[in-house]
Amino acid sequence: MRTCLTMVIAALLLGTSSGCEATSAQEHSLPYVSPEEVGWSPGKLDEAAGYAEQIGSAAVMALYDGQVFFSYGDVSRKYLCHSIRKPFLGALYGIYTERGLLDLDATLEELGIDDIPPELTSEEKQASVRHLLQSRSGVYHEAAAEAESMIDARPERGSHAAGSFYYYNNWDFNALGTIFEQETGKHIFQTFKEDIADPIGMEDFSLSDCTYLYERDKSLHPAYCFLMSTRDMARFGLLYQDNGRSKDAQIVPPEWIEASTTSYSFEDPERDGYGYMWKVAAPGTAFDGGFYHTGLGVHLLGVMPDQKLVVVHRVDTFNDFDTTWEEIRTLLGMILAARNA
Repeated sequence: MRTCLTMVIAALLLGTSSGCEATSAQEHSLPYVSPEEVGWSPGKLDEAAGYAEQIGSAAVMALYDGQVFFSYGDVSRKYLCHSIRKPFLGALYGIYTERGLLDLDATLEELGIDDIPPELTSEEKQASVRHLLQSRSGVYHEAAAEAESMIDARPERGSHAAGSFYYYNNWDFNALGTIFEQETGKHIFQTFKEDIADPIGMEDFSLSDCTYLYERDKSLHPAYCFLMSTRDMARFGLLYQDNGRSKDAQIVPPEWIEASTTSYSFEDPERDGYGYMWKVAAPGTAFDGGFYHTGLGVHLLGVMPDQKLVVVHRVDTFNDFDTTWEEIRTLLGMILAARNA
């Protein structure tokens, strides 16, 4: 994964993004409140901030009902989003499915989607767009930006029929990017800026921070990589907490919010599931009643609508780090435990 990370950084420095226009300055800032105003203990949040420093967190933000009550680090600095890129594309799928430009039941065969040798088989081409959104395509071709753990866990080609098995699959996610651009005639990053970033008031988003990562010896389909600030990622979380609405405008259809945050994987009620490019929390976990996505196991965007909470955690993955997912879960638990009865 370090090799892929290096390639992303190089591409961004070389300016190989889909464009270089910057988002205009926004007048709207996220509202800040004192913890006491929304029912949190300042002393316990101070302890959480100390722990964040201890484990190497770069930035943390927690919002209750759209108001920031906990902020640590430089929330304006942009970091690689890694796999949190997937909910961003998922939101665009919701918008353009409603507009009739995307058919979730269209198959790869119908869409003319293939890959480099060994090409997709006729059986693999029966996977639908919906299967890809659920990471249940049954296509186990090599893909760009795969972590070693993903490669190690990848099933054998042809071992599972489309729709029958969940495997967290970068081939599915990358091919969805190709399909989106092919079927809509739009570029992912420009469309994200126009349809999401600008309407919800992202302060720091710039097209120059976006790039396609190709690994042409593995696949035709690139990963679509974003850099984003903590506060802008929080705005995206708020969009989903508010059922797709922002500033009295419906940005993402509410039906899509519900469909994409419903689990389609795992019958085990104690295991987190997967929706449409969102992880769906199992009952009784820290995200109980909510959904989240991670990036490289250390970036986190968590949304808990029932608790009116959005939490973002970032690590400087441009440099070496030793922060762990277990430590991040502990930090999240400390923030939640700081809520007064």
